[in-house]
Amino acid sequence: MRGPLHPGPVPWTNGHVTVSLTEFTAHRMRDLPGIAREGIALSRGWWAMPGAIGVVLYVDVLSKIGGSLSIWESEVDLRRFVALPRHTAIMRRYRDRVDVRATTWTAENFSVTEGMKQRAERLTVAGVSAGPNS
Repeated sequence: MRGPLHPGPVPWTNGHVTVSLTEFTAHRMRDLPGIAREGIALSRGWWAMPGAIGVVLYVDVLSKIGGSLSIWESEVDLRRFVALPRHTAIMRRYRDRVDVRATTWTAENFSVTEGMKQRAERLTVAGVSAGPNS
């Protein structure tokens, strides 16, 4: 299941963007609701995230896989988000409960639909497994 695109303060552009794909596999089903709540809470503030163009959250409950595809004006903006105290606290809280895979790339004329279709390939090329049902 894929959620809607949550827009950031930077208007969508057909130009150069930085894309971040982060995917997790929960070790236990009971951790999924908390992880989902945290992701949704972060996405609610996306409209005010400096340098953010948009973010899409997704989850496959049966395989315990979820993640985000975020689009940024620059890599500096992405790094600023990753370093936010709220984000780092969430990552610390769940780091022993999930396996995380992530990759970033730059793109021209980026399409969320194409980015989601390329999910497994992008994570595999980055040297990590995309998991089942990719």
